[in-house]
Amino acid sequence: MRKEQSPITHNWHRTALAAVLCLFGFCLIWASAAPKGKKKRQKTDERVYLVHSDELTYDMYGAVPDAQILRGKVHFTHAGAELWCDSAYFFQEANSVEAFGHVHFKQGDTLSLTCKYADYIGAEQMMHARHNVVLKHRTQTLYTDSLDYDRLYDNAYFFEGGRLVDGKDELVSDWGEYNTATRKASFFYSVQMRSGENLINTDSLHYDTRTRIAHVTGPSTITSKGTVINTTDAYTNSKTNMSQLYGRSTIIDGKKTITGDSLFHNDKSKENEGFGNVIYVDSVNKNELHCDHLFYNETTGYGFATKRALMVDYSQKDTLYMHADSVKLYTFNIATDSVYRKVHAYNHVRAYRNDVQAVCDSLVFNSQDSCMTMYRDPILWNLGRQILGEVIHVYMNDSTVRKAEVIGQALSVEKCDEKNHYNQISSKRMDAFFIDGALRRAEAIGTVKSLYYNADSKDSTLSELNYMETDTLRMYMSPTRELEKIWASKATGTMYPITQIPPEKYQLPEFAWFDYVRPKDKDDVFNWRGKAEGTELKEQPRREAPLQRLE
Repeated sequence: MRKEQSPITHNWHRTALAAVLCLFGFCLIWASAAPKGKKKRQKTDERVYLVHSDELTYDMYGAVPDAQILRGKVHFTHAGAELWCDSAYFFQEANSVEAFGHVHFKQGDTLSLTCKYADYIGAEQMMHARHNVVLKHRTQTLYTDSLDYDRLYDNAYFFEGGRLVDGKDELVSDWGEYNTATRKASFFYSVQMRSGENLINTDSLHYDTRTRIAHVTGPSTITSKGTVINTTDAYTNSKTNMSQLYGRSTIIDGKKTITGDSLFHNDKSKENEGFGNVIYVDSVNKNELHCDHLFYNETTGYGFATKRALMVDYSQKDTLYMHADSVKLYTFNIATDSVYRKVHAYNHVRAYRNDVQAVCDSLVFNSQDSCMTMYRDPILWNLGRQILGEVIHVYMNDSTVRKAEVIGQALSVEKCDEKNHYNQISSKRMDAFFIDGALRRAEAIGTVKSLYYNADSKDSTLSELNYMETDTLRMYMSPTRELEKIWASKATGTMYPITQIPPEKYQLPEFAWFDYVRPKDKDDVFNWRGKAEGTELKEQPRREAPLQRLE
């Protein structure tokens, strides 16, 4: 007998059904109104399909269980790729293939692979190719004997040796990988890269086939036309033949080397630029240039250095250290037996050597005649003697000064003792001649004034002062720096006993002693100390030819 439902129960069921229908309709409306999210991944057919085979056999109990044995013009397809071979084992359930003989794999129009043997796993889209593997991708060709190609990540891994050919660039290594999407390759262990005449030897190299830029990491050597580069971090561009070197690299060009924290080398133009503790060494001429910024052209021999520039010359017995704000190097008759150089140093020049020190605003050194010309308030020190003027020419000979020429407002001062007694000569021009580093003859020309102390022959104490005025004065010194002879033309003078010297006669009007400016050692050349205010040389107007004018 059918049991009747109560009205309450009947109404509740109707209400619940209406609520469910309303909720379902609301969900449909919300789904249609909600913003669309990311597109779903397109479904791809992950099965490996057999397209053709001249012969097919199957024996589930044979030597290769669950394998279809294919022979003759075997052809497979999978996810847009095609595979050909002479024979194969086709594992349909496992969705994989083992291919033998003349294996040819093709993916699109840009990638093809040939080898003698390969196995392909469809689910992983991974191919293991062996024996005489050749992978061609666009303009690049990779040769190896063992290659794993991952289609999911576009990576081809080779081991047991590989060789990549990209136009004129050729790379070999023990192990590496090549990405077909980025077209970048990485090579490791016994890496060599040849590009024209350039050869790179390293253990780690990353190469971009699109830009043809190679990045080496770790100890590396780059050679090209006699130039050798040692670096641990460098980028080389085989298109432009330019290299960017980091990690304290060195460029060796014959007998010249450049070392710096960062170096930029153009192999075509032979231009080099360095930053950070740069050291340029010329082992032939035995000199060095230290700075924080250097530019040098190997072809022209032109160089420019700034930021704590320091010239070091060790071609003689004593080493010369010279600092300036900026240094320029010019080379003449380069690559010949008559090569010589000129060095221009300017602003805050300071030089130190055991036997000679110098200070000036700017300086030019010519290796052809070993002449150093000092400009603008130059001062030269030799042992206890100070020489200054408007311009000073210093001629070097071996490890010593051979000659010094002082032009304009010439002043020579020599300290005689600790009681501030000084021998002094002032004139328009002065020439000093040295033998073995010691002053042997001095010649002053034009408005000459001199103060010279005579010493007692017994105990070398000062006995008298000679004051002289003349037009030309010549002084001859002994090897022990003692005065041997004085020659003067039309001289007038006075001799004062040491105890009767008037106070105003102790110093010439032009007297100046700049011992506080003198460099103390090779490190002191970086510390600029100019003359005290008011002690600079006065401007001397140059004599001009009388001009003739029509009335």
